[in-house]
Amino acid sequence: MAWNCGARVWFRQELWCAGTRAPRSSLYTQQRNGFKRQAQKSDPQRPNSETGVKPQRSGLSPPVQDSAFQASSSSVKKLVKPFFFTVGFSGFAFGSAAVWQYEALKYKVQNYFKDTRTDWMNKMRPQKGLGFRKQINLWWNSLSNGQRAVSGIIAANVLVFCLWRVPSFQRIMVTYFTSNPASRVLCFPMLLSTFSHFSFLHMAANMYVLWSFSTSIVSILGREQFMAVYLSAGVVSTFASYVCKVATGRYGPSLGASGAIMTVLAAVCTKMPEARLAIIFLPMFTFTAGNALKAIIALDSAGLLLGWKFFDHAAHLGGALFGM
Repeated sequence: MAWNCGARVWFRQELWCAGTRAPRSSLYTQQRNGFKRQAQKSDPQRPNSETGVKPQRSGLSPPVQDSAFQASSSSVKKLVKPFFFTVGFSGFAFGSAAVWQYEALKYKVQNYFKDTRTDWMNKMRPQKGLGFRKQINLWWNSLSNGQRAVSGIIAANVLVFCLWRVPSFQRIMVTYFTSNPASRVLCFPMLLSTFSHFSFLHMAANMYVLWSFSTSIVSILGREQFMAVYLSAGVVSTFASYVCKVATGRYGPSLGASGAIMTVLAAVCTKMPEARLAIIFLPMFTFTAGNALKAIIALDSAGLLLGWKFFDHAAHLGGALFGM
């Protein structure tokens, strides 16, 4: 009896222990599983620390996603192809300009007497009412050689600016009309981005400066050599931007004719350092061309060292050095 009572007490204690400890252990396990840290999901919008890519967008660049560009671990090797493209295209541009200049001079000599006779016959004929086409011809003839040379460049920039407003062309425009060393297409954007502007104010400012200095630069270089210098300057300034982005790891799309225009500005200011210049909004303040060039180079150098992101200062400096 005593053994039976003792066996019952021992059996009840075992049941009590089994009935209370099991739920505690299960509750403890559930709490640990409940507070278990979840696996972190990769955010596609954050830069990848393994590749070292730090997307950098300018205030004048189109709003593109970072996934549109593919970063490579061997970024320095990606500069080899743009380097040979820069050298090859510049050589082709200057070679073509020499041939074009020779053919233009040959045509001018052959048609000199013919043009003189045609002008004399037009003066002898009675003048009739001026049509729209003749008014356009008179306006075109009233322009200087430099203004005529840059008219085609301005028209091309306006056309590309309008293409940015077509939604179905966005992928093509981002791929071929913005330059970025992290993009899968490297060479053609070096030239095409020179004619590309996403902001109207950016395009208007660049085209105004180009129009203002067109007469001076064409009188210095000639029409053919100016076209070669302008196109080569766009490629050279883009390559300088590539080098800076790869060196700093700050990738991002760039576009605009600022690099090529900086070449034009630097060439004019170097050849005519004592020429007086003025800002369009402040015409009462004038300064010499040499001082203007020094101020622009100092500003872009400070922006490059301090990491300012609004302009592509490396492209500006590359264009200025090419023009000097």
